[in-house]
Amino acid sequence: MSNRFLMVFALGIASLCSVDAHAQTSWTIDPAHSSINFEVRHMSVSNVHGSINGVKGTVIYNEQDIGKSSVQASADTVTVSTGNEKRDTDLKSPSFFNVEKYPQLTFKSTSLSNAGGKLTLTGDLTLNAITKTVVLDVDGPAPPATDKNGKTRSGFSASGKLKRSDFNVGTKYPSAVIGDDIKFTIDLEINK
Repeated sequence: MSNRFLMVFALGIASLCSVDAHAQTSWTIDPAHSSINFEVRHMSVSNVHGSINGVKGTVIYNEQDIGKSSVQASADTVTVSTGNEKRDTDLKSPSFFNVEKYPQLTFKSTSLSNAGGKLTLTGDLTLNAITKTVVLDVDGPAPPATDKNGKTRSGFSASGKLKRSDFNVGTKYPSAVIGDDIKFTIDLEINK
């Protein structure tokens, strides 16, 4: 009788482990369909918009327990673009992103919470060799869709705000010239 009990117990544990393993899936960020867009106030009268591309990394998604999900990503600061060549050259200089010395920014999540259906992602952003905690409001993930070639895709957007002064970006410019608050949105397409 005890052997039968042990066998049933072992099968039960194995099935629980199997359920948990299937609940957590790994997705790869698609750089061709992902970007970071930002907005900063100029001269207190208008907004300048820009983007950073080359976003890559991994999303671990646990549908059974969203709090066990995580994101690890990087983006190429050398791709910073505002549609103005002179300004973009300045943004790539040591005065701003210093892309020669720091060609990437990185993000590693530390927590993901769901309060009333609203997802909040918290993590460490490293820019210009400075790491600070940022909080992102998440929209998504989109329901997975499988294309005709069998590739499954999903996606989500995340938005937040940071202070450029926290990362020593453009420190020679006062906030009356270039706003200190940077609004940003991250759009990710992920594949598995």
